[in-house]
Amino acid sequence: MANDPLTPSQTVGPFFHAALHRAGWNDLTAGGARGERIAIEGRVLDGDGLPCDDALIEIWQANAAGRYLHRVDQHPAPLDPNFTGGGRVLTDDEGRYRFITIKPGAYPWKNHHNAWRPQHIHLSVFGRAFTERLVTQMYFPGDPLFAYDPIYQSVRDPKARERMISTFDLANTKPEWALAYSFDIVLGGAAATPLENA
Repeated sequence: MANDPLTPSQTVGPFFHAALHRAGWNDLTAGGARGERIAIEGRVLDGDGLPCDDALIEIWQANAAGRYLHRVDQHPAPLDPNFTGGGRVLTDDEGRYRFITIKPGAYPWKNHHNAWRPQHIHLSVFGRAFTERLVTQMYFPGDPLFAYDPIYQSVRDPKARERMISTFDLANTKPEWALAYSFDIVLGGAAATPLENA
C-alpha cells in the first residue's frame, strides 16, 4: 500500500449549491442564541477585483461569553445551548455573502500572562476543490486587545492587518434588530486579505 499512487484530486463544483449548502445555514441565531445580534455582509473578490460567485464560505466562532462549542475549550464561561457557532453560505453572482450571528466574546487563551484573544470570527472560503481552501479571521473595529494579540500582530504589515478588521455598516444596520458589519475577502493581488494556513 505504501507504494500506491495518491488518489488524484478532483473538483467538487460548481455544485456547492446542490450538495453542501442548505437555506438558513447562514443564520446562527435562528435557535434563539443569546448575545448581541449582528449581520456580516461582504464580497469575495479575486486579485483583479472580480466577484467570485458560487464560493462556499464557512464561519466558526465563540459565543457571546467567549466560549466555543468544542470539547477542547475548557474556559469556564457558559455555553449557549442555542448557539453552535458555525454557519455556511454561498456567494451570489456578484460574490456577495451574508451571515446573521451574534458578536463573539473575547476569551483568555493562556499564551502569555493575562492573554485574551480579541473578538473575532473565523472564515474559510472554498474554491472549486476542497484543496482550494483559504482561512482568515475577521476582527471588529476599535478592539483594545489588538496590541496584545500575537496572532493579530503576526501579520507584520499594518495595512494588511487593517484588511482583517470589519467596517461598521450603518446603511445595512436594521433598527432595533441587528448592527451590521462589512467584510470583503480579496483572494490575491496587492489588496489581498491576509490568510492563515488551514
